[in-house]
Amino acid sequence: MNKEKFKIGQSGTTNVQVGVDAPLFLIAGPCVIESRQSCLDIADRLLEISEKSGVAMIFKASFDKANRSSIDSFRGPGLEKGLEILAEVRQKTHLPILTDVHESGQASAVGKVVDCIQVPAFLCRQTDLLCACAQTGKPVNVKKGQFLSPEEMKNVVDKFRACGSRKIMLTERGTFFGYNRLVNDMTAIDIMKNLGCPVIFDATHSTQQPGGLGNASAGRRQMSPILAKAAVAAGANGLFIETHTEPDKAKSDAACIMPMDWLLDLLKVCKKIFEIVRE
Repeated sequence: MNKEKFKIGQSGTTNVQVGVDAPLFLIAGPCVIESRQSCLDIADRLLEISEKSGVAMIFKASFDKANRSSIDSFRGPGLEKGLEILAEVRQKTHLPILTDVHESGQASAVGKVVDCIQVPAFLCRQTDLLCACAQTGKPVNVKKGQFLSPEEMKNVVDKFRACGSRKIMLTERGTFFGYNRLVNDMTAIDIMKNLGCPVIFDATHSTQQPGGLGNASAGRRQMSPILAKAAVAAGANGLFIETHTEPDKAKSDAACIMPMDWLLDLLKVCKKIFEIVRE
């Protein structure tokens, strides 16, 4: 089995080692770009938490949430303004930047600014989108669809490799269990690692209750730390945690986004678990 191993980060950023045998790392930030200042405030806090915990950090925020439950939901500043804000966060904090794309036509512009591109779970089978992301040459994190088995992610990985990408990460974010409910099968982490790709666990979206509020998703954020620790124990290479300084006021995924005050202690525990599992 070939094991993907690479760095996320370019000149001017901190390089994050990513791989099946690499140290624990975290992708974190707000669900959506709410404002320039909120992104900078959150990124500054994340930089401090990274230094105190010893866990490498990648900053994440979306310029557009194209899959919101309601037509009236806040979507973000859009591509042009959003990339400007992400570039500023990168320049001021030196953190590597990740954002997601929803259309193949966005990939090229996004790839010129960020250090890693993300494919949302609902779009993980869209061949043209996967190939457009692969062709940027940037690392790509693709979330496993809530409707897919972990074994089926081999087809996704094969598409990336056929389009020339070897810098692939896979993210587990829960599986549909009837209406408005997700469950996590921790064996999915090992199954997807056997594809040769580092596997990330999304600890906040896994607590989401899709469409649970009718015009928005509900969630149980208090379960995120439990799931994060379990996933690291099960062999996850990294964690994905959406976080906010005022989670109840977040404009997207407020019900499951994690308070920043929880993050440092959680990462310290997860790092210990990570090291024990790999001894």
